[in-house]
Amino acid sequence: MDQLLAAVDLGSNSFRLSIGRVVQHEGSAQIYAVDRLKESVRLAAGLGSDKMLDQDAMDRAVAVLKRFGERIAGFHPNRVRAVATNTFRVARNAAQLLPRAEAALGFPIEVISGQEEARLIFSGVANELPPSPNKRLVIDIGGGSTEVIIGRGYEPLRMASLYLGCVSYAQAYFPDGRVTAARMEQAQLAARREFETISWPYRKTGWQEAYGSSGTAKGLYAVLTEGGMSSKGITQQGLEKLRAKLIRDGRVLIDELPGLKPDRAPVLAAGLAIMLAAFDELHIKLMRTGDGALRMGVLYDLLGRDSDQDKREQTVHQFIKRYHIDMLQANRVRGLALHFFEQLDLPEDERPDLARALEWAAELHETGLSIAHADYHKHSAYILGHADMPGFSNDGQALLAWLALGHQGKLNKLRAHESTRAQWLTLLCLRLAVLLSRRRVDLEKPPLAIAADARCIHIRVNGSWLAEHPLSAYTLRGEVAQWNKAGFEMALQEA
Repeated sequence: MDQLLAAVDLGSNSFRLSIGRVVQHEGSAQIYAVDRLKESVRLAAGLGSDKMLDQDAMDRAVAVLKRFGERIAGFHPNRVRAVATNTFRVARNAAQLLPRAEAALGFPIEVISGQEEARLIFSGVANELPPSPNKRLVIDIGGGSTEVIIGRGYEPLRMASLYLGCVSYAQAYFPDGRVTAARMEQAQLAARREFETISWPYRKTGWQEAYGSSGTAKGLYAVLTEGGMSSKGITQQGLEKLRAKLIRDGRVLIDELPGLKPDRAPVLAAGLAIMLAAFDELHIKLMRTGDGALRMGVLYDLLGRDSDQDKREQTVHQFIKRYHIDMLQANRVRGLALHFFEQLDLPEDERPDLARALEWAAELHETGLSIAHADYHKHSAYILGHADMPGFSNDGQALLAWLALGHQGKLNKLRAHESTRAQWLTLLCLRLAVLLSRRRVDLEKPPLAIAADARCIHIRVNGSWLAEHPLSAYTLRGEVAQWNKAGFEMALQEA
C-alpha cells in the first residue's frame, strides 16, 4: 500500500472515501483513483435550531465510518487524511461525536475551516482538469456550506465559504418535500443575499470558465442533459426549465427526471435554488462539471506532504515574509526547542505532529511583534488562531496559537485549551528555547538537559553556567516555580 493514499470527506450531506494510486511520470506525480465509496449521511439534517446534532445523525455517521475504516485498515497514518466540514464546524456538540467518529474510522479527523475547504476543493478540481492559462470559477454546493473560488492554474485568487447548503435549505424551505413558487422564491432570495456579499469583487476579478463540483452540480447536470433541458451543460435556461417543472409537479418526481439519483431527490429543489441564485448574482452563462473536488484536493495535499510541497510549510514561509520575522532568532529558537524535544520520550502517535508544530511555532512565535512589543505573544496567538492558514486544520491552527500564547508568561492562561501531557512538554521545549535565546545570540552548547517521566519533569543544568549567568539563572528558577504552581511537578538539578 506504499503507493496508495486515502482521503475521507465528511460532508454535511454525504461521506466519501477516495483511494488513489500515486504514479510518477517524467518527474511529476499523478494520482489515479482505484476505489471510491460514497454514502448519504445527511448529517446536517440532524442539526437542530440549537445547533446540536441529534443522536440518530451521529449514529448514522459512526456506522458509515466503521465501513470506511474496514476498507482503509492497515494504511499508514501518514497516507490517510480525513477532513470534516461545515456541520462539524457549527455543531455545538461536535466534540461529543469526534471521538466516536475517530474510533470508528481508525484515523484522526481534522475539522477544517471554510477557507481551507475552498482551497482543497479548487486544488482537487484544478488537478483533474487539463492545464489552462484561463481564470476558472469553481462553485461547490455542499450540504451545509457553499464554496466559491476563482483561481488560475493551481492557485486560488479568491475564496469564499458561504453559509448555505442543499441540506440546510431543504430543511428550511422544503421540509415536507413540497415545491411551490413561493417556497422556491424564498429560497432563491435567501441564497442571493449570501452570494450578493461576494458578487461585486468576483465579477471584477472575472473568469473565463466556470465549473460546478460535487453532488449538487453533477446532479443538476445529469437531470438537465438527460432530461433534454440543456444540451451543453448547466445553463440559466435549463435551470429555469427545471424550476418550472418542479413547481408544476409540486415535488420531485424521480421517475420523471432521468439522471436523478434517489439520494439526491430530497435536496434537488434546494440545490437548484442555490444554483439559480449563483447564476443570477455572478452572471454565469455556462457551467461545466469538474471532477475531483474536496476529496481529490485532500489526496493531492497528502501527496505534497509526502514530498517537499507541504502547503503548511509554504504557509509558514509566507507568514515569515508577511510579518517580517527575524529569521536569525527564529532559527535559534527552533534549533534549541528541537534539541530539547529530542530528549523527551513522547508517545509515537503524537511525536511527529508535535515536532512539526514545535518547529512552526518556533518560527512564528514573534509574529505579534508586527503589531506591538507589549504582550506580543498574545498578538501572535491571535494572528495564528484567526488568520487564514492554508493547509492547516482548525485543530492544527489552534495548537500553533496555543504554543505561541504560552511561549512566555504565566501558564494558567492556557488551561482553557484541553491539552495532552505531550503537548505541555512540547510547550516546555519552546519556553526553554525562548528563555535561553533572550540575548539573541547563539549558544556554543545548550547548558541544560530535560527529561520527563509519568510523575516529574527534571531539568539538569550546568552549575558553573548558572553562576556565570545570574539573570538566566533567576529566570530559569522562576520558570520552574511557574510550572509547579500550574500543577506540574518539576525539579531543577545542578550538575
